[in-house]
Amino acid sequence: MAMAPRIRTRLHHNAHVTTDMAAVRHFYEDIIGFPLVATWCEKTHLFGKERVYMHCFFDIGDGECLAYFQFADEEDQQEFGPELPMSGFRHLAVKVDQATQDALRERVAAAGYEEPDAYFLQHGYCWSLYVVDPAGMIIEFTVDHEDVDAINADQLGKAHSELQRWLAGDHTPNNEQFHR
Repeated sequence: MAMAPRIRTRLHHNAHVTTDMAAVRHFYEDIIGFPLVATWCEKTHLFGKERVYMHCFFDIGDGECLAYFQFADEEDQQEFGPELPMSGFRHLAVKVDQATQDALRERVAAAGYEEPDAYFLQHGYCWSLYVVDPAGMIIEFTVDHEDVDAINADQLGKAHSELQRWLAGDHTPNNEQFHR
């Protein structure tokens, strides 16, 4: 099977919905340090009716953004969310260096975030600080393992065979070396 050509691009933005933009702005700009770079207020005909909403963009680095929508109309707010149940498996992960992760960990703690709204996990290939934002979205700040290039090369060489093994019903963990 021929592989599709690789797309070379970068993230423009990752969008979510909030009912409290002021709290989201405070969290991302004042605590985390992602500056608010745009606020767009719009009235547009979408999905069968006119909607009035705003969306704010927070720069997460290199011009890539995290965006949040908030609706003026309560019915629209209910229709569009945030409706997803909280799950640690739904999150946005941002790669940072160790000094940045350490500073974020201190700022998050100083702002009063503690388990279950802030927690740290060692995955083996990276160490991650997870924080639940005021809209209920989890953002992960990850620092790669010092041998990440070798780890990634090893995973690349067996990514398809590991997928096929899992899909065939063999659910044996392949990350045991990091979870002792």
